[in-house]
Amino acid sequence: ALPISGAGLAGDAQGNIFFLDANGTFDSTLTANGFPAHGDFGNAFMKVSTSGNTLAAADYFAAYNLQSESDADQDLGSGGAMLLPDQTDVHGNTRHLAVGAGKDTNIYVVDRDNMGKFNASSNNAVYQELPNALSGGAWSMAALFNNTVYYAGTGDHLKAFPITSALLATTPASESAASFAYPGATPSVSSNGAQNGIVWAIENQGGAGVLHAYDTTNLPTELYDSNQAPNSRDHFSDNKFVPPMIANGKVYVGTTNSVAVFGLLH
Repeated sequence: ALPISGAGLAGDAQGNIFFLDANGTFDSTLTANGFPAHGDFGNAFMKVSTSGNTLAAADYFAAYNLQSESDADQDLGSGGAMLLPDQTDVHGNTRHLAVGAGKDTNIYVVDRDNMGKFNASSNNAVYQELPNALSGGAWSMAALFNNTVYYAGTGDHLKAFPITSALLATTPASESAASFAYPGATPSVSSNGAQNGIVWAIENQGGAGVLHAYDTTNLPTELYDSNQAPNSRDHFSDNKFVPPMIANGKVYVGTTNSVAVFGLLH
């Protein structure tokens, strides 16, 4: 199964497709090249090649405890994969990375050229793992701005993880005061080039939605939320798995029965 959070597939310039797989059968018996013997990749971070107009598993990463996580419904399939721009590590090497997180509260960073495959005893082969980085797991995907990754996990705050020398910070540089009840939020960023960044996120409040706007450089600074206006002027009904969409100076939010449009009042 593909992500339940509405996150789309990610693709690189070589035509490879990346996604997080949901719980299901994984063949722990591996072939000589480290792939599941019967082609079953349940609960894995996948890379699929389109070479020759044929879909084929090209690489993957699967956590050492994938079976217990699948059995407990703690799989990766609730989240989406995000490809990062080329990164330079401390040795001057160019790294092609992707980021993903699911229900197990960890953030995984994979090297798209060597994702790590499966080892039954450890996750040492994965490029980077941030254990318990998201207190409630991710039913969403991340956003990226100015080399910073933004996540809003379930029941968690919106968090900013800067990238330095091709590694995510292991603790967030800042986080929002507000927390985001199930299913968390998929943030979106608007900006004027690399300046004046605003990260937008929708909070679910049991039937009522709240649109939040934060300074990308300092998440405790909330620039706006849709509960601020008097007489419920900016209220809207909530919906699951809806990223804010920014275009033409406005923010568009899909609800269960409409589209709410936010912009400057004249």
